[in-house]
Amino acid sequence: MRLQPIPLPFGPALLAAVGPLAAVLDGSGPPLLPYAAGSPPPVLPPVTDADLPDDLALVVSTSGSTGIPKRTMLTANNLLASASAAHDVLSGPGSWLLALPAHHIAGLQVIVRAALGSAGEPAVMDLTDGFTVEGFVAAALAMPPTSDPTYVSLVPTQVARLLADEAGIETLAAFDAVLCGAAAIPAAVRTRAHDLGIHLVTTFGMTETSGGCVYDGKPLPVSEVHIDNDRHVVLGGATVAAGYLGDPGMTADHFTDDADGVRWFRAEDLGYLDDNGRLHVTGRADEIINTGGVKVAPGPVEDALVRYLPGVRDAVVVGVPDPTWGQVVAAAVTLLPSAGSARSAGVPTVEDARAALRGILPDAALPRLLQVVDAFPAKGPGKPDRAAISASFAPS
Repeated sequence: MRLQPIPLPFGPALLAAVGPLAAVLDGSGPPLLPYAAGSPPPVLPPVTDADLPDDLALVVSTSGSTGIPKRTMLTANNLLASASAAHDVLSGPGSWLLALPAHHIAGLQVIVRAALGSAGEPAVMDLTDGFTVEGFVAAALAMPPTSDPTYVSLVPTQVARLLADEAGIETLAAFDAVLCGAAAIPAAVRTRAHDLGIHLVTTFGMTETSGGCVYDGKPLPVSEVHIDNDRHVVLGGATVAAGYLGDPGMTADHFTDDADGVRWFRAEDLGYLDDNGRLHVTGRADEIINTGGVKVAPGPVEDALVRYLPGVRDAVVVGVPDPTWGQVVAAAVTLLPSAGSARSAGVPTVEDARAALRGILPDAALPRLLQVVDAFPAKGPGKPDRAAISASFAPS
């Protein structure tokens, strides 16, 4: 099979892979199967070259945040259309700092966008030992001087950590735009970034749409969005993938082409369009909590916990099995540094949460379980592992 596995390191050694990635974009190289260096190559289903699109560029694994990772087939046109459209709504092609794992679509798209700029390749933060504020600041300061716009793409947890540090704030503010996606961004993070003069651009998309295709609620110029009858977000346009490798049934379930030739992807995310056509994502269909016959979306509960429960920095809300209610609403929260340093006094309890949110949320949405954690387990770039969080509430 002409699909070539390519391991992608977590540091500057990654730049050796820019050549093969550039070759696949201009059609001079074979399609690539990126994966994290140090891990075994992904196991592929039995397929032949006849099963691959002629213009296939990358087969990128989804994060598997809600199940088994899917192998998404992206064409060169998908990737380039996304990168070019992103620059159209920003300040044009520029210099990029890669501070995300390169084997996920968000990191790969940083490389593609950088290829369209004068530098030709991104600056790379060394993530071998994980993300740190100090490492990010050093990587940003080491970027070559340029008159071009400067950009970085981050996940919400990274932005929150940088906003808690003076050097991090100064470094973020120096970028012409800070893209932030992969997971819901707490309202407090958005507000703080805005108040500090940081150009934070919230993005929404997934591997199947070549990464973010909706910026600050508006689709990119090459993208479209509508809401179906079940409130699912449906995304269309030039960035939508060819389908899933070796899984025509799953492809048919999620991808369609309309009479005008527009390709669409039906996401698991739920949302609505406001009167200005701006997309608001309210959660995922597979994360809905059914408690006592009432369906509760985690998103509004998470937002309310951060807004109204003193000391909370971030929250993840999950359903936990319960013999009486079927499921109960359970919240894992992280604390602001000032609250975290006084764990013995002032740490919020579930009673505090229910009292703070009563009258703001329906009674069914009030948490019945709450735990304070130092950090959320993650699955994929910046995505909380909700299954692991739910399991953590099980009796020991």
